[in-house]
Amino acid sequence: MNIVMLLSAICTGIATFCCAMLFINFVKSLDIENSSDDEEKNAKSKLSLSLRMTLPMVKIFRPFASTDNMIPRCEYLDSRLAMAGVSDAISGRDFLALQMAHVFIGFLFFMLFWYCGNMIIGLIMGILVATSPGLWLNSTIKKRHTEIMRALPNLLDLLTLSVEAGKDFISALRDILIKRKNDALNEEFSRTFTEIQLGRKRSEALKALSVRVNQSDLSSVLNAIIQAEELGVSIGELLHIQGDMLRNKRFTLAEKLANEAPVKIIIPIVAFIFPAVIIILVGPIIMQAVKMF
Repeated sequence: MNIVMLLSAICTGIATFCCAMLFINFVKSLDIENSSDDEEKNAKSKLSLSLRMTLPMVKIFRPFASTDNMIPRCEYLDSRLAMAGVSDAISGRDFLALQMAHVFIGFLFFMLFWYCGNMIIGLIMGILVATSPGLWLNSTIKKRHTEIMRALPNLLDLLTLSVEAGKDFISALRDILIKRKNDALNEEFSRTFTEIQLGRKRSEALKALSVRVNQSDLSSVLNAIIQAEELGVSIGELLHIQGDMLRNKRFTLAEKLANEAPVKIIIPIVAFIFPAVIIILVGPIIMQAVKMF
């Protein structure tokens, strides 16, 4: 019992010290953020609130994320952050340090609830806190890919009309990007257009876009454009075909999701609605039977 109390006291002291350091670093980071430019603020605003609150702890765990053994993991996270569109907000090394910080905070939650006698709740809370950065990153990538898939056919239609009207591909892309809303697809193509303006070859910039986003529909369109440029095929006709294919694919996916809806709705009906109906219908009968017997 004395050992348990000693360990609990040590963990409580560590947790208090970490909370104090977190608060101090957070206050210091506010001055840095106030003095930073608008681009850095906008980049950091893409992160979730929980990640922004724990960003000051990155400095503590950055040495552990900078070892040679962590280089492959950092490179993998760099590619994942680029797919999520937040690579300008945080690097792979810092995100790995952020994951380590969340693991440490999750362990503190577990120890705190375990000391209070709620080990199961502490275990659940610890797992949720430790895995929250990875879950957020996967969710952000999925939402971004879905947004790109929905917006791509409309962009291809506009490009087709502009190219068939006599504009070249770059001029048509520039005019369309100016008039479109600033969504995920617009951000990626704007970055690619900037790279082309700075002197990068169009094929190389499009390949970099395909690797950076890693979305199947966008990659197929970009590869087709690169091949058409190399073979001298008409880009206007190619864009028209790709737009029709992607639109048909989007409609097929919508029909598939609509057909799956009746099957998915069975779970909440059986788990929540059906028991309530049974209680309402059978409950009074059971109560009357209990009174009689």
